[in-house]
Amino acid sequence: MTISDLEGPKGFLEAILDEPAGRTESPHAAVVFAHPHPELGGTMHTKAVYQGSKGLTRIGCAVLRFNFRGVGRSAGTFDQGEGEKDDFRAALDYMARRYPGTRLWSAGFSFGAWVALEVGAVDDRVEALIGIAPPVATSASGMDYTFPNTLETTKPKFFVQGEADEVCPVQGMWAFYGRLEEPKELVLIDAADHLFEGKTPEVGEALEDLLGGF
Repeated sequence: MTISDLEGPKGFLEAILDEPAGRTESPHAAVVFAHPHPELGGTMHTKAVYQGSKGLTRIGCAVLRFNFRGVGRSAGTFDQGEGEKDDFRAALDYMARRYPGTRLWSAGFSFGAWVALEVGAVDDRVEALIGIAPPVATSASGMDYTFPNTLETTKPKFFVQGEADEVCPVQGMWAFYGRLEEPKELVLIDAADHLFEGKTPEVGEALEDLLGGF
């Protein structure tokens, strides 16, 4: 359902909340799911974000997808990641208020994975971090991404990566993964490129497998 009351630091943030079908009790977890780079066409409707969110709802999670500032109807303009991290914090605040006492997870795809991992790693409310094709070995968008918080945290970390990712090569992902603290898990999707073209349903299935028993 469309959310009309998510306010970010710069004003209204356009958002959709997906809840488990037939929910009669608290969700398995409340998840904020961030989209790819705003200046490279990323939105909350990006296919891998949509399918990833659906996979999480199938295991009983409530998932909030939202557009960063300046995307769609969200107020503001692109802020090189720092403002987008503030937007993500506002979304976490929203989900914590809406589902008090429910586990809070932080998720994202590509640029959104960088935001979600780095913000979630240092937010004491967040119990799990989920990264889809994080930009650990790329500056294709003109930005250089660093992950100091993610590398230090001992929170559970779950990753999905395309084996043929041309933007964030799998070799870079393996090198990054090797530096992370436990616990951590990684699923590779065979022959998938960065956008998981033709394979986005497998993103949702991978998240079901990774987090269904968590």
